Amino acid sequence: MTSVNSFKSKATLTVGGKTYTYYSIAEAEKNGLKGVSSLPHSMKVVLENLLRFEDNRTVTKADIEAVATWLTTRTSEHEISYRPARVLMQDFTGVPAVVDLAAMRDATAKLGADPQKINPLVPVDLVIDHSVMVDNFGTPLAFAENVELEYERNGERYEFLRWGQSAFDNFRVVPPGTGICHQVNLEYLAQTVWTKDENGETVAYPDTLVGTDSHTTMVNGMAVLGWGVGGIEAEAAMLGQPITMLIPEVVGFKLTGKINEGITATDLVLTVTEMLRKKGVVGKFVEFYGPGLDYLSLEDQATIANMAPEYGATCGYFPVDADTLKYLTTSGRAADRVALVEAYSKAQGMFRETSSPDPVFTSTLELDLTTVVPSISGPKRPQDRIALDNAKDAFAAALPKEFGKTDEPAIAVDGAEYTLTHGDVVIAAITSCTNTSNPSVLVAAGLVARKARALGLDSKPWVKTSLAPGSQVVTDYLDSAGLSDDLDAIGFNLVGYGCTTCIGNSGPLPVEISKAVQAGDLVAASVLSGNRNFEGRVNPDVKANFLASPPLVVAYAIAGSMKIDITKDAIGTSKDGKPVYLKDIWPTNHEVAEIVRKHVTKEMFQGRYSDVFKGDTNWQGIAVDGGETYRWNSSSTYVQNPPYFEGLTMEPKPVTNIEKAKVLALFLDSITTDHISPAGSFKATTPAGKYLEEHQVAPRDFNSYGARRGNHEVMMRGTFANIRIKNQMLPGVEGGYTKGPDGSQMAIYDAAMAYEKQGTPLVIFAGKEYGTGSSRDWAAKGTNLLGVRAVVAQSFERIHRSNLVGMGVIPLQFKDGESWQTLGLDGTETVDIDGVTEIAPRAQVNVKITRADGTVLNVETRCRIDTANELDYYKNGGILHYVLRSLVAA
Repeated sequence: MTSVNSFKSKATLTVGGKTYTYYSIAEAEKNGLKGVSSLPHSMKVVLENLLRFEDNRTVTKADIEAVATWLTTRTSEHEISYRPARVLMQDFTGVPAVVDLAAMRDATAKLGADPQKINPLVPVDLVIDHSVMVDNFGTPLAFAENVELEYERNGERYEFLRWGQSAFDNFRVVPPGTGICHQVNLEYLAQTVWTKDENGETVAYPDTLVGTDSHTTMVNGMAVLGWGVGGIEAEAAMLGQPITMLIPEVVGFKLTGKINEGITATDLVLTVTEMLRKKGVVGKFVEFYGPGLDYLSLEDQATIANMAPEYGATCGYFPVDADTLKYLTTSGRAADRVALVEAYSKAQGMFRETSSPDPVFTSTLELDLTTVVPSISGPKRPQDRIALDNAKDAFAAALPKEFGKTDEPAIAVDGAEYTLTHGDVVIAAITSCTNTSNPSVLVAAGLVARKARALGLDSKPWVKTSLAPGSQVVTDYLDSAGLSDDLDAIGFNLVGYGCTTCIGNSGPLPVEISKAVQAGDLVAASVLSGNRNFEGRVNPDVKANFLASPPLVVAYAIAGSMKIDITKDAIGTSKDGKPVYLKDIWPTNHEVAEIVRKHVTKEMFQGRYSDVFKGDTNWQGIAVDGGETYRWNSSSTYVQNPPYFEGLTMEPKPVTNIEKAKVLALFLDSITTDHISPAGSFKATTPAGKYLEEHQVAPRDFNSYGARRGNHEVMMRGTFANIRIKNQMLPGVEGGYTKGPDGSQMAIYDAAMAYEKQGTPLVIFAGKEYGTGSSRDWAAKGTNLLGVRAVVAQSFERIHRSNLVGMGVIPLQFKDGESWQTLGLDGTETVDIDGVTEIAPRAQVNVKITRADGTVLNVETRCRIDTANELDYYKNGGILHYVLRSLVAA
């Protein structure tokens, strides 16, 4: 417990006969922090954190005062240390994090220290949800068959996680087949107000977290402040390091009115995403307020909060209100916890009521909910919203503009009586994450299926259909309402509980469909109810990807094409030969609400989460091997000891300037972590595929990059290997290629290794918003392992910039208006970066660029090592090296 209490904020609160210690914002306001009661709710959470952890070392009185000063400036360059209550992981990002912890234990032992010094110091939950793939679909056996394949493919990873569960304190694993981390968090793990017994007191404080998935923000809908970080940053947080951040700007998003009949939460979130992307909220908090909140359910709020990464914000926060309490009760939280949430949030001025005054924000924008219209987004980015009645025309316009297509092919499909052409929907997926936490849109999808089934409609035969809920509770209420039978009848059988299509785990298309798509070089389409539709992400055969609500996913599966106006044209023919339109099968809001009220019950949540860490017989049957250090298996192609700590000494080696570096790649704007970090499937012809074949792994057993994130040999070969990435050093070439030392075209990995043999460091030049997308630690780890010492870009996404620093790579930012294009670079240049040995946070750094003809450019950039803590990480070779040395020295 903190030993400093400058603003005399420590107080007590009695609820239900139990007394809690807490750090009162009202008391702090009386004792010097003037006006803080008017802070945004999310900033009150930050303020409470600083009050609770004030120690005159990591948190000072001046840090706390800077939050009060924010009320005047509405922005700040003041750096603070923030400590989340807990850490949440999914297995794609969690496995490499646990690999790093295991490697740190080995390194600690080699330094002669106790490996048990490497242990999570805050609660960590890892939910295995990213490994199931949609190999089988459209049958009652699909779920069982996919689970069987999942365990076959991931046995080595699961054995490793079982070891971690027993080896580390404060570390729990939610087994496969339970649900996705965000929905399990929303429905079970999150408490809104957290408690901890400490020094004979029970301390109450806001539930906060960081997660190794960018959509950790979903729980913001339940007034839990959390956001996604890279695995690197999360590891540091679990090992007791504060997260260093600048006091954020907070953008207020005012909601008024009430959504109209037939409008879904998905339509709303796509509208919100478009608006906030246009405003520009990267690196900022967004907080929702206004009378429109009275008409949104907590699940609606969670749907909006989930997509904070898509609109670019750090978080999308909703304050505690009456519906928060209702949801906590309905989802089975204990009555005394619900009572504490109400009493605590009211005592802290964190409870929103209709009459509550508006907080102070940095800036605001407003949406009248009555203006929201049915929408989808795509074909390549989640922020590119399209009004549903314009979807046909938008796709027609995208064919030549986005895909360079002007033809109208009709490609025969082996063994079928139909042909395929551009715009045919070959994947229709109700996938987890954004929407399946929301019963209203799942029930709506079931009702669309029911009405379509009654009229004799079915999904088109070329559509791969799937239903992957975010938790088992979804199955319970769909079963209870009889809607599972209706969804099954038109092909939306359960395929697994996990993150599937959104992350490239859509599985292969049927062979005959894939062959036809490839033969005609077709712009095939997917429609999915997720949050990510970046190029090359969903399926290698599918170029156009659209986000839509679950009921629209069902409708597009029936229609089978993006080339019809689904709002006006018939989507099918009934069993009596009449045309059927979308309006004929679309449910009313009242129909949806009636089923939700009747069939979503507290008992379902309590039943499903009563023994959530136990797992099925497959999980229970995995043997655990190893003690406090892991017994690495040199023949494993899933889990290997990474090289980060080889030769580690207690004293870090001095950093050096970057001399005679070569350019590995030139990138344009919006290079995402999907482009950089390996994800999805890969072929035998890739460097990763060749590596696995050399290790006697057949292509059918490659699994996915995500599943192999615990093996750095696979992952570094897949870095920058996305099939849609475009390195401008090779105009017109798509995929992970560059020019090697001899000027010839080769895979980026092969070129990097050739440069490594020469002892040549590498740099990358990029455009705006470099590293947008999911919080992928391998986007930084792979960059480091390829020998890249610096990335020079016009701007960086928050998480990726932080992760680059955390892996010892310098992010440098061009001056406004300057870019590699304005400098006329072509990738043949040699680069020297001076001043690294004396580098300081946000300092000016000269980049000397020597062209092939000998002419020299001196370019002034800003170092995006933003804080003193980050500088310590960089000088130590990375954040994990810094933490390890600190823990061993303690």
